[in-house]
Amino acid sequence: MTIKNILVSLDGTDATRPALEISLSVARKLNAHVDVLHVKTDSKSVVPLLGEGMSGNMIEEMIEFAEKETDERSTNARSLFDIKCSEMEIPIANKPDGNGPSARWVEKVGREEEFVAKMGRLADMIVVPLPGADPEPSVAMTVNAALFETGRLVLLAPAKAPQDFGEKAAIAWNGSVQSARALTAAMPMIENAKSTVIMTAAGLRTEGEGAAQLAESLAWRGLPVDAQVLEHGGGPVGSELLKACHETGADYLVMGAYTRSRLRQWILGGVTSYVLENAELPVLMAR
Repeated sequence: MTIKNILVSLDGTDATRPALEISLSVARKLNAHVDVLHVKTDSKSVVPLLGEGMSGNMIEEMIEFAEKETDERSTNARSLFDIKCSEMEIPIANKPDGNGPSARWVEKVGREEEFVAKMGRLADMIVVPLPGADPEPSVAMTVNAALFETGRLVLLAPAKAPQDFGEKAAIAWNGSVQSARALTAAMPMIENAKSTVIMTAAGLRTEGEGAAQLAESLAWRGLPVDAQVLEHGGGPVGSELLKACHETGADYLVMGAYTRSRLRQWILGGVTSYVLENAELPVLMAR
């Protein structure tokens, strides 16, 4: 499997800038193509949200304001796309040629999460912002669409995009189907890394020897791999995982997403939720 077609959504705000930068960085490493999606909001869609009792003039003013804001975001997004492609020497190409990295501007009108879901199913990787603890509703919906409605590898970009990454991979392994999907989909990145550490938190649902077993499996590929069983200090497993990533110098993390249901994660907490809220490094997830 290869990663040759990357999708990233750019809304014209600072929240999605790191996602664009990381997308283009990955494209350069893997000689891949990036579709940069910008979805313009249909200004008329705000009318049902305005409430009853508003005059026609007030509604027109609100629509005009929405149109102005949408145009400003579109201008900002396109300007950032052109600037970053120029800075990173990524050619703009409207048709595939297979010769090195490239990028294309794709503009749609409607709901961002719907286009991410539809177009994401055709991509090898989707790049979205890490939502953090208190995400904007639009960011949360786009992340959910990428993770739950595409079946593809999702790269979640931190608020501060690293200048470069991909040298040292960390793999969170619990033996789940989701972990296996993430590992397989991220293999082109892992094979390009100089070193990889596999992390397993031994517990009721995870066997401690799982990390060593996966390390042996990857060793058949000739990959330099270490295994580490995380010591459970009483805090959230997600916290221990991110701490271990920092201590080992990992510059990105590969893991399965929501190996327990979203409802259980919401009620009881979980590794996926913790990582989405607290990670400061790029995270590659699949479900």
